[in-house]
Amino acid sequence: MRAAFRRHPAGVAVITARGSRLAGFTATSLTSVSAEPPLVSFGVGTASSSWPVIAEAEHVGVHLLGEHQRELAGTFARSGADRFAPPTRWREGPEGVPLLESVPVWLVCRVVARVPAGDHRVVVAEVVAGDPAGPGRPLVHHDGRYNALRD
Repeated sequence: MRAAFRRHPAGVAVITARGSRLAGFTATSLTSVSAEPPLVSFGVGTASSSWPVIAEAEHVGVHLLGEHQRELAGTFARSGADRFAPPTRWREGPEGVPLLESVPVWLVCRVVARVPAGDHRVVVAEVVAGDPAGPGRPLVHHDGRYNALRD
């Protein structure tokens, strides 16, 4: 399955949350679920360092990364990295959620469900705030690499 899905291009998102500490990870599993109410979903591994914070968080930040943010995607994908240390630029957003700067789109979402799915949980969250007018074109993950869209 991993080999098959390496061939499936996906948008790159970073999910963030605040609990007893800041947490965040790079996700290619972000999906629009419903327009009314506005729901998104993403998968998170239960063995990941971010899971304990996501498991308790009432709200999460969802950031759609731009092609200018390959390094940021790598930082949030790397195990053991201090993801919120410089050069990462972020601020506190609505509901205390850490929001990354200079992303094409950010959303603040209220978690409504955490569904067991093998070694992951599928988190379903309702969009409560956001800004879709940030800079840049989308970052895409394909075949193990971050790429830009071609016209």
